Amino acid sequence: MAITEIRAIIVEDEPLATMKLKKLLEAEPAVSIVGHAANIEDAVEKIRQTQPNVIFLDVQLPGGSGFDVIERITEGTRPCIIFTTAYDQYAIKAFDLHAADYLLKPFDQERLHRAIEKARGQIAGPMDKEWAQRLARLLETLPKNGRNPEERLVFKSGGRVLFLEQDEIEWIEAASNYVHIHCSGNIVHSVRNTIRDVETRLNPLKFIRVHRSIIVNVNRIKELQPCNSGEHVVVMKSGKELSCSRTYRMAIASITRERL
Repeated sequence: MAITEIRAIIVEDEPLATMKLKKLLEAEPAVSIVGHAANIEDAVEKIRQTQPNVIFLDVQLPGGSGFDVIERITEGTRPCIIFTTAYDQYAIKAFDLHAADYLLKPFDQERLHRAIEKARGQIAGPMDKEWAQRLARLLETLPKNGRNPEERLVFKSGGRVLFLEQDEIEWIEAASNYVHIHCSGNIVHSVRNTIRDVETRLNPLKFIRVHRSIIVNVNRIKELQPCNSGEHVVVMKSGKELSCSRTYRMAIASITRERL
């Protein structure tokens, strides 16, 4: 059986990431790179000119996102999409619109090869008739600033893509370059991330920072115990005791609605 020829465009604004992806693609059989773009306008024009059957599309682009590129391509000519990004929080959106794959940077040759094989299957197989409708609905729900807080979080963990419901998270702690997410049943997930980034993705009505390195689920708090130093100890329903520094005591006050 003949191998389906891949005619690819890379949409990526980081030169080093572009160079690495080109090198990996050159090692793949029956793959040719027909263009590169570093911004939305250039990407749309290159796609119209070269008519690729696969786009390697970064999510974060100058002046917008990869979703803006997709929106501006004529519905009947949209090629297969493989997202390449360092941001795992868009994975659910990507899979919802039937992207061939979602590559989290940094990825290796083997991971790229699997994505290309998925793209070949999507190109050779019948096009999903609901693809355009799914994409249209998705684009309508995307906020203009690129953020769409969801109850389900997505993290890269040990080469896997980890999906977590916010309600199952009890507390979160920062540890060097990692964040440890403590969940129900004494399950702990360690992901390479910053606590500041994780905090921006959490529901502010459910989670509060009680220490510069600790975030807690307010629905999992059992009691607060004052200390002589003016700080507090947050006792979780699991029995875990966490420090609440004086800097963040107003966060606790906003929830208990009383002065501490």
